[in-house]
Amino acid sequence: MTEIKIIALDMDGTLLDSQKNVSERNRRALAACAEKGIWVVPATGRAGHGIAPEIKALPGVRYAIATNGGVVTDLLEGRNLKTCAISNEQTLSILRRLDEYPAMYDPYIEGWAITQPEFIEHLDRYGLSPVMQRMVHATRRTVPNIIRYVEETKKEAEKINVFFGEEHMGERERLRRELEQIEGLFVSSSLPNNLEINREEATKGNALLWLADYLNIPHSSVMAFGDGENDVSMLRAAGIGVAMGNAIDKAKAAASYVTLSNDDDGVAAALEYFVLGQDGNGIWTS
Repeated sequence: MTEIKIIALDMDGTLLDSQKNVSERNRRALAACAEKGIWVVPATGRAGHGIAPEIKALPGVRYAIATNGGVVTDLLEGRNLKTCAISNEQTLSILRRLDEYPAMYDPYIEGWAITQPEFIEHLDRYGLSPVMQRMVHATRRTVPNIIRYVEETKKEAEKINVFFGEEHMGERERLRRELEQIEGLFVSSSLPNNLEINREEATKGNALLWLADYLNIPHSSVMAFGDGENDVSMLRAAGIGVAMGNAIDKAKAAASYVTLSNDDDGVAAALEYFVLGQDGNGIWTS
């Protein structure tokens, strides 16, 4: 089997359990991989500043893929190596369109998710669980008005996130169809009630292969884990793509293997088998 040099990990629903924690077994497995000189790369839809300190402190972590591939960052040096953002003009056009829907939206700008009081003070309207609400409160910057902020700062968006309440899921589908007609955008989802809007080239798969090239690592030596639609490109791009047991069918179909769920230490189970030479119980081909 090809020697693994990069392990790319989606966060929510993959490395993190349902309570947004890293299990001790996952932590031990990643530490053992880091001791072999393997890079551990968080690959998340979150903004850079939304990557928790405990993730950044894991052994082997120096580089990260944020906002679904909108950014590749060097966490040690605190600088972006690559950015693939939506232009300010197009960001404003999308935000104005979103403003016509009963949805909460957050543009991700310079490593931060930007929100406004109308949204952050009423998260229960948009189908967010208590755990998700705590995460959102911890990872957003609040401005009086998002659209006015983007107009005045003239900033580009690394990603735009959208949440709908359960009673508005039909409008979510209508919005998705509209957005998919706009040239130059990539629309995906990581949760049943959200949409994630990136520039067309900004995918986790593209970012992962770019990072492998930057580090002079063969694509065949890359391993990736994911569970959602926004992980599909990464699972396909990696030499070994592993979907979680809790993954959506599209992610499982894109992966070479399926492991246990995020609440059953699925990341550790796969690493123990593929990298650490231990028991492969719980790993099966997709």
